[in-house]
Amino acid sequence: MKRTRQFPALAGLVCALIGGCTVGPKYQRATAPVPAKWDVSEPWRESAPKDGLAKGEWWGIFRDDELGALEKQALDANQTIKVSVARLEQARASAGIQIATQFPNVATAPSVQRQRLSGNRPTIGNIPASGPISQTNITLPFTVGYEVDLFGRRRRSIEAAQASYQASAADLENVRLVITAELAGDYFTVRQLDTELGILNRTVEALQKGLQLVDSRHKGGVASGLDVAQEETLLNITQTQAILLLQQRKQFEDAIAVLTGKPAPDFYLSPGELKDVPLALDAGLPSDLLERRPDVAEAERQMAVANAQIGIARAAYYPSLNLFGNGGWQAADIAKLVNVQSTFWAVGANVAESIFTGGARRAQVQFAKAGYDASVAAYRDSVLNAFREVQDDVTGLTVLDQANQSQQRAVDAARRTLDIAGSRYTGGLVSYLDVVNAQQNLLNSEQELAVIHGQRLVTSVLLIKALGGGWDASSLSAVQVKSKLKDVVAP
Repeated sequence: MKRTRQFPALAGLVCALIGGCTVGPKYQRATAPVPAKWDVSEPWRESAPKDGLAKGEWWGIFRDDELGALEKQALDANQTIKVSVARLEQARASAGIQIATQFPNVATAPSVQRQRLSGNRPTIGNIPASGPISQTNITLPFTVGYEVDLFGRRRRSIEAAQASYQASAADLENVRLVITAELAGDYFTVRQLDTELGILNRTVEALQKGLQLVDSRHKGGVASGLDVAQEETLLNITQTQAILLLQQRKQFEDAIAVLTGKPAPDFYLSPGELKDVPLALDAGLPSDLLERRPDVAEAERQMAVANAQIGIARAAYYPSLNLFGNGGWQAADIAKLVNVQSTFWAVGANVAESIFTGGARRAQVQFAKAGYDASVAAYRDSVLNAFREVQDDVTGLTVLDQANQSQQRAVDAARRTLDIAGSRYTGGLVSYLDVVNAQQNLLNSEQELAVIHGQRLVTSVLLIKALGGGWDASSLSAVQVKSKLKDVVAP
């Protein structure tokens, strides 16, 4: 029985001397509420994750070469991305600093001293000084220090630094996703405005021809001056709308310039109307989203950092063991410096343990636990927001698809109405007000169709962004700082 009682203590001693024990909770990802499926209807479907998304360059699904060129410019020159790249390098360096603590510190401080001792210097007892003395002291010392990681404080620090490095990598991917999605959204908004401008310009041309017709009929005494005024009013209103849309277009064009790292006055995007590109997006399963969103992955890695901080705080309850040694050569003559008789050395160890801290250690552990609880809440909040964004965009695209179909029917009906009104006016059956109203209705219907088309593309971009843009959290496993000989011996 005695040996049985002593065994845990012996095992603990062996653990401490050989490799140390790691205190603190073992990290496990916190659970988050995950819906079983999306609230979807046709044309959406659920299937294998990421099968409908392009890898990396997700914007290629829109098959727009100009958009692809702008996205590459943004990835190369966007300043917000450059900030995140620099922060990632900082995180990598911080992890390297923690990894360096696994190795002993070796230092040297060579010195050369020439001194003269006073002839009247104090002596021991009644022995008089033998006069002034001049001497040389040449020292070439080396010191070595190493703290044994008995209870895992260093290992937890490295764990926290590695997780923080991975969180920074996920943040960089999220910034890239946000910037590229914002650029695509602005680009399609510009194309929507170009489409509306095209509609307005074509309407202006048609109204100008109509005004000439009505004016000639008025001069011939067939039409009234009211007909001319009504057509002229609609023409001027349409021209005003086109002028105002140009201002909106310029604002989005300038936003694209900033995203691509170019001065707004030097940037110009040639006009081009929206293209009808059929998209086949798949929302996948809700559970897949936890591995596809870089912001969710970043929040999860921050949980790992906070968990490691608890272990670091708990390690303060345990003693620290420091090994040290120093040695070198010391001589009065440089010719005798590298000599066996000139060597000196000392080795030792010390154990340090805080006996009374006034509750500081307990407070540090409580602080670390509260930080972990906050990171868990932040992680779950990011998961909930991710589900909300995907569901909103899926629902939005479903609604916009239905609206696009009904609005296309409205445009077709408005065109037929205008044709009928024009024929009836020419035949003298109706007043020109019916023609003007038909022209206005067709213009409004075509503009609304263009807006819906643009919103569908922008919402598609938002859905791809909400789904992570084809990114996968498994790539973070390769984001590690490992000890290499060239890094260890580098100054």
